[in-house]
Amino acid sequence: MQVTETTSEGLKREFQVLLPASELEDRLNTELSNIKGKAQLKGFRPGKVPVAHLRKVYGKSVMADVLQNAVNEANQKIVADNSLKLALEPQIEFPKDEDKNIVERALDAKGDLAFKVKLEVLPTFELVDLSGVTLTKPVLKPSDEEVQEALDRMAKQNRDFTPKDEGAEAATGDKVTIDFVGKIDGVEFEGGKGEDVELELGSNSFIPGFEDQLVGAKAGDSRVVKTAFPEGYQAEQLAGKDAEFDVTVKAIQAPGEVVIDDELAKRFGMDDLEKLKEAVSKAIGTDYEAQSRRKLKKALLDALDEKYAFELPPSLVTQEFASVWAQVEQDLKTREKTFEDEGTTEEKATAEYRTIAERRVRLGLVLAQVGETADIKISDEEVNQALFARVRQFPGQEKVVYDFYRNNPQALAELRAPLFEEKVVDHVLGQVTLVEEPVSKETLFADDDEEAAPAETNEAATETAAG
Repeated sequence: MQVTETTSEGLKREFQVLLPASELEDRLNTELSNIKGKAQLKGFRPGKVPVAHLRKVYGKSVMADVLQNAVNEANQKIVADNSLKLALEPQIEFPKDEDKNIVERALDAKGDLAFKVKLEVLPTFELVDLSGVTLTKPVLKPSDEEVQEALDRMAKQNRDFTPKDEGAEAATGDKVTIDFVGKIDGVEFEGGKGEDVELELGSNSFIPGFEDQLVGAKAGDSRVVKTAFPEGYQAEQLAGKDAEFDVTVKAIQAPGEVVIDDELAKRFGMDDLEKLKEAVSKAIGTDYEAQSRRKLKKALLDALDEKYAFELPPSLVTQEFASVWAQVEQDLKTREKTFEDEGTTEEKATAEYRTIAERRVRLGLVLAQVGETADIKISDEEVNQALFARVRQFPGQEKVVYDFYRNNPQALAELRAPLFEEKVVDHVLGQVTLVEEPVSKETLFADDDEEAAPAETNEAATETAAG
């Protein structure tokens, strides 16, 4: 096997691989000899089939395996001999259709075979010193008022209801038990029917206007509720449609007193009210800390993006742009909007999102090199914890989801990548100066228009570069 580098431009490499006919002949005979002892053909005793006859029967199929093995060997040799780190899998280019005779002769081991191997390699760059970088971490602690508001909601949601007197009218805050059948243009639609459904009036659990029209109803009443589904309703076939519901009110219950005490705490598995308050405060604090982390991570990635400028593998950028652009188009389709509705053009949006794709790839490569340099690893136990967390998101389908990930290395890698990224982010945060700044809830959860997409990194680039 002869390997010659023919192109080296930026991150692109191209090699010519030549397999002489003599080598193809040797490889083919070796493979045929290996299967001779296992071959069973009519008219021959096991292990006694002549190699010449095996070649006549199996020659081309075995040669196909020989060529595949040769391609794999060539790829490994190119990478090893040139100390390359690949951005994507190599592209193999065999002789074109008009040179079909060349391939046919190679399959018969009667002619040489030359093919091209096209590669994109990862860029090399030096990690920068971040000791002079200062980042602000927004900080917010739960207030007593927020804890109390949460307790009020919990108590309200868990209060008791008692049946109202016969002939009493339903009021906002009451719970009604209803049967209903929904129709559009007089035709019942799928999912629009319910029996013995409990509905708290004023909870906005149903589509707008539905609950209001049941205020004043009595047990045993039948009403026709006329309303419309919102334009952005999740079931597209119903979105924006006018509908009528035949509703029968079967029972009405009045809400009991909202009580916040130890009994409420015990309903949530706590020993007493103080323990419940502590748990609520901690839960709110966890939400605030997670949002603070998102803000801080974005600020860190912004800082890294300003520090690094290097050539990016074109295919990785193209791949990432395709992914981002598909999300953009799907979002526009879902919202029934156009680029003009968003105050831009497709050309401008394309340029903007290509810049976003380039940023994501660049940051993915930077985090990967940081992680590799710092020898950051993700243990099997950490991956298993992430897997079990994912499995719990699918009640009733746990085994199916578990088996899917366990039998799909690529899917399992998708669980590992964010774990690796977060560890690397923690490592980098340890190299910068952090200044905590108390902020309001509004400031903490305020989102910049362009924050979501640019703040992300390309996990494929991170995973590829990190190995």
